[in-house]
Amino acid sequence: MRHGEVENPTGVLYGRLPGYHLSELGRRMADRVAEHLSGRDIVHVGASPLERAQETAEPIAKAHGLDIVTDERLIEAANVFQGKTFGVGDGALRRPENWKHLVNPFKPSWGEPYVDQVIRMMGALNAAKDAARGHEAVLVSHQLPIWIVRSYVERRRLWHDPRKRQCTLASLTSFTFQGDKIVSVGYGEPARDLVPPHLLAGAKRPKGGGGGKAFGA
Repeated sequence: MRHGEVENPTGVLYGRLPGYHLSELGRRMADRVAEHLSGRDIVHVGASPLERAQETAEPIAKAHGLDIVTDERLIEAANVFQGKTFGVGDGALRRPENWKHLVNPFKPSWGEPYVDQVIRMMGALNAAKDAARGHEAVLVSHQLPIWIVRSYVERRRLWHDPRKRQCTLASLTSFTFQGDKIVSVGYGEPARDLVPPHLLAGAKRPKGGGGGKAFGA
């Protein structure tokens, strides 16, 4: 699961920075997904150590009488631009001091390598599979690591256009195991009606920038 909306009035790329909590709307999203999953056979709830992921996991864990298992492998991808505004239309690509970080979009050169994200996220998935074998687990993470591990499982290239990620706020990307092998991947948006239209998967960004809130999420 990707976490819900974050309180981010200045629109920075918050990345792994502490102190970024769910907004009131984000808490409603988390509650909605918890309600959606209330009848599922969930025996394990894990989450990234970042506040927004922990707060998203809380109502799900509470509904099933579980404690949240914090897993560092679920954390947001590292990014040299965290703490800054870096969005479509804000001029970041025209700043010479940023160019050295943009030389290799296939790795990517501005942050944690995609391959490293695959390794840690697959580790988290396999640990959850073992913890909930024969049942279900929910892991709360962040948009980029979720999309990257899904791309790996579905045998797509890891480099991509960020605007085309199918990983909306509070969405569920489901991996079904048969034994130790992933046999299918699913996707759903139980809180879709709560998500601002410009943040839905595949939506076009509003003119004039404002892209910061959607990055590093």
